[in-house]
Amino acid sequence: MQHTIGVIMGSDNDMEIMKEAVTTLREFGLKAEVIVSSAHRTPERTIEWARTARERGLKAIIVGAGAAAHLAGVVSAKTTLPVVGVPIDATSLGGLDALLSTVQMPGGVPVASMAIGKAGAKNAGIYVAMIIGTFDPEVAAKLDAFKKDMADKVIEKSRRIEQEWNV
Repeated sequence: MQHTIGVIMGSDNDMEIMKEAVTTLREFGLKAEVIVSSAHRTPERTIEWARTARERGLKAIIVGAGAAAHLAGVVSAKTTLPVVGVPIDATSLGGLDALLSTVQMPGGVPVASMAIGKAGAKNAGIYVAMIIGTFDPEVAAKLDAFKKDMADKVIEKSRRIEQEWNV
């Protein structure tokens, strides 16, 4: 079964970061529905997209936003799907403003917040795959293989260092 995850960002400039989420989703066999919509410049479009996400078959939503970063909160306010925020460095504050806006949601409007930037976008894809893996054994198996591969790479790097430096 193929699952579709919504990926929304406030600006097309955010795609450089958010492509990490989309690529990661695809690695786990998940599809992405990707759009640009702003909480401030196109609020009606954003609200309608979030409100109808479940009807369109989405299983979760990843939101990338910088600066004031209200997008994840607006999306979460209009859906009952899991919402994962990716703060983006878009101002002179280095993304800290976006991080605080994403993580400081009021009670009843939850947003899981990842790290700022590309690592956060990648982790958002993995996190959503973990959610899907709770009920899809195929995705769970891909996650198991992913974790094993990460561990194997660390062990291999350690072996090289041990051989060179443990003399």
